Amino acid sequence: MPNEHETVGAYALGILDDAEAGRFEMHLATCEWCAQQLDELAGMEPMLAALADLPGSGTPSIGESLSAKPSPRVVEKLVDEVAERRAKKRRRNFYMVAAAGALIVSGPFVAVAANSGGGDGGGDTNRTLAANPAKEAFDQIPDKITATDPTTKVSVTVALQEKEWGTGTVTELRNVKGPEKCSLIAVGKNGERETVTSWSVPSEGYGLPDGKTDKSKQPLYIQGGAAFEMNEIDHFVVVNFDGKQLVEVDA
Repeated sequence: MPNEHETVGAYALGILDDAEAGRFEMHLATCEWCAQQLDELAGMEPMLAALADLPGSGTPSIGESLSAKPSPRVVEKLVDEVAERRAKKRRRNFYMVAAAGALIVSGPFVAVAANSGGGDGGGDTNRTLAANPAKEAFDQIPDKITATDPTTKVSVTVALQEKEWGTGTVTELRNVKGPEKCSLIAVGKNGERETVTSWSVPSEGYGLPDGKTDKSKQPLYIQGGAAFEMNEIDHFVVVNFDGKQLVEVDA
């Protein structure tokens, strides 16, 4: 009889007979490792079927498995291959999240780099600002909308760019105090709301004319995107995570 740990793949495929399945389920009740493996393999039959049908696989399809069970060696090989593919997918998703986080580039960090050199720093400042992809994108987009809330005094400018997938945005935020967490929400003409991007405001704030440091005087630039087409957007609102509206701007 094979090691119970090696039976998890066959059990996930449903190819064990009643006696074998019963023995494995008794083992599963006390084995956390097998429970985790079974959870990982849940719903993997279509992936195994695709692998089994690959040229040169030499393994039966899922339909054929109804009448002929694949050998434990074949099951183990397919399970390992699926697990590896899933691991690659998780790593790829992690890199995508990390790349999305890199799009959030704020003015205060630019100010630090610009002030780190000697002399008047004029040329170094220009080069540093040009290296800020969000600020650079903001400057290159001609279509911009802007507004300042009379109560909160928060100012926002949203640069809009038509994309194949919807609407790309670069937002400039000024005169916002922290600490705070905020989101830019696109509101469609049909009333639908979509979160374009979110960010954190440090305690020193962004774009404050009377800021105590050079960092706090710099605005925030942040990229985002909405599934709405440009002509479908009615307005944008900036809200904090408590739902308080900081500023609204018509599209």
